[in-house]
Amino acid sequence: MTVTTTPKTGTAVPNGPDVSGMSLSVVIPAYNEQGALRSTVDDVRTNMDPLGIPYEIIVVDDGSTDNTKAEAQASGADVVDWNDKNSGYGATLKRGIKQARHEYVAILDADGTYPARYLPEMLAMCRKQDMVVGDRGAGMKNVPMIRKPAKWMLNSLASFLAERKLNDLNSGLRVFRKSELVPFLPLMPQNFSFTTTITLCMSCNGKRMIYTPIQYGKRVGKSKIRPVDFLNFIILVLRAIVLFNPLRIFIPLGLMLMGLGTVKFIYDIFIGNLSETTIFAFLAAIMIWSLGLIADMISRLHLRP
Repeated sequence: MTVTTTPKTGTAVPNGPDVSGMSLSVVIPAYNEQGALRSTVDDVRTNMDPLGIPYEIIVVDDGSTDNTKAEAQASGADVVDWNDKNSGYGATLKRGIKQARHEYVAILDADGTYPARYLPEMLAMCRKQDMVVGDRGAGMKNVPMIRKPAKWMLNSLASFLAERKLNDLNSGLRVFRKSELVPFLPLMPQNFSFTTTITLCMSCNGKRMIYTPIQYGKRVGKSKIRPVDFLNFIILVLRAIVLFNPLRIFIPLGLMLMGLGTVKFIYDIFIGNLSETTIFAFLAAIMIWSLGLIADMISRLHLRP
């Protein structure tokens, strides 16, 4: 096992981002990524070496069945064996983050889609932030067209529920403070929605989080995301908001039922017959609001400092 680091000089690269006095752990989750892993590690090293600060590259092999582990070892990175069989993107990242020795941690996919040249600038930005996220934005030209409407819908829903604009909900390139993320690790799922949960945890708890534009490359190998994962993402977003800001869900839902009940009530008056549907809509709205208030109280008690 080897760890890739550079001597601590405390100096910044001329005309480059000021990262003096900082250090970084780069966590790369890998599952059957033999085609791009070594080049990804080399890309990280190429962009981090000139900074002259301590850093480490941690590759977490999640039960790969190809030569991913051998490629990681040959690259000179710190290789962590997570499991004999695939356990999930989120579980792999959690393992790597726990292994990280530095306060600032970056996560980077092993498929060649996220250029490491953004790491120095993002690290410098994180000096005054809790998390810096690479925003793929309109540059996601390499994402299949069939997935773009689903991503737009998911981002829009999350932005509405989190009460702030979330440019890129599940970007796989980000730099954050380990101390700010560790308290949320028990809430992190085992699968692909890990990055979505990080975003929601940070944004819903008042953490300092900013986006920075990045270029999204074409992946090497096949995507591990399945169509059913979109439904899982939706469920995760709703679950996270119910935990952190439940009234954002319960109040609009109650208002919808109250509005339907009001329209039906006006119609019932017009025909001179008050129906059970009207009464049910009003009662359902009151019950949902009551549940929302209880959920909000539990959330505040659970998450209070």
